[in-house]
Amino acid sequence: MNSSLLSWDPDGVEEWARIAPADSAVLMHSLRGFIDAGKTGSLVASQILDNSEPIRLASFDIDELLDYRSRRPEMTFSVNEFTDYDEPHLHVDIVRDSEDTPFLFLHGFEPDIRWEGYIAAMREIVSRTHVGLTLGAHGIPMASPHTRPLGVTVHGTPQELLPDSPSFFGNAAVPASAMNLMEYRFGQWGLSAVNVAVHVPHYLSQSSYPQAATRAISAIEDISGLLLDSEGLTEDIEVAESEIVRQASESEEIQTLVTALEEQYDAFMERREDGIEADGPLPSADELGAEFEKFLKQQRGDSPPGT
Repeated sequence: MNSSLLSWDPDGVEEWARIAPADSAVLMHSLRGFIDAGKTGSLVASQILDNSEPIRLASFDIDELLDYRSRRPEMTFSVNEFTDYDEPHLHVDIVRDSEDTPFLFLHGFEPDIRWEGYIAAMREIVSRTHVGLTLGAHGIPMASPHTRPLGVTVHGTPQELLPDSPSFFGNAAVPASAMNLMEYRFGQWGLSAVNVAVHVPHYLSQSSYPQAATRAISAIEDISGLLLDSEGLTEDIEVAESEIVRQASESEEIQTLVTALEEQYDAFMERREDGIEADGPLPSADELGAEFEKFLKQQRGDSPPGT
């Protein structure tokens, strides 16, 4: 199959044939699009690309997949001319981890349209490159405090790839995304697909939160066996922590919110440790849906953060 959405780079194809793992490869993905609280996936992507020398393997025809009217890329206007353009792209690159193990990395803009065609093209990539696992990471807003360990929801198929840990979620109806639909379709086709969702405190979801990125990287390493360098985030974490402390010290409202979330979180964890079914006090499915909707409104600029 040769998808009209996809073009292969001959040099990249030759390089992958030369260095591809003997058994099966990993394809990671981090796309700009539906939801990424704390810019978790974006920060992970930057770490991967900055710590490697990417070689282009394949590219999607972004004009066929992006709705420019609803998600307009930025341009820079200087004095009397346009000087820069955040050009949309969707690429698959060959990268390497800290131990020089090669893997594939999909990055760029999440498709707005033609999801099924895009997912079929991803299936072509997985088949042609002998990928055994697709793995993504992003952040989701959660009613939890920054003073407690960051939670993670790992979901996908097959189930034996997922960590043996209790879930914070029951059943919930959430808006679809190209990423989640790909996970679902791959499961139907018997392909391994896993996504890591880091629980970012909802009051920090609009900011860059590098702590969430390091948590995502740790989960990715546990699942994939890759070793990813996150040292570049150390300084950013220190800056973020300092800023959170400063803002909290200057706002009684923030202090009250954090204290309430700490009590809620601690009570929830205590119930789980005692073997009591944790149907509270963390938000219900309806409350989580409302939190997602508020986050999406903020992403669109309909309401300011914190409202």
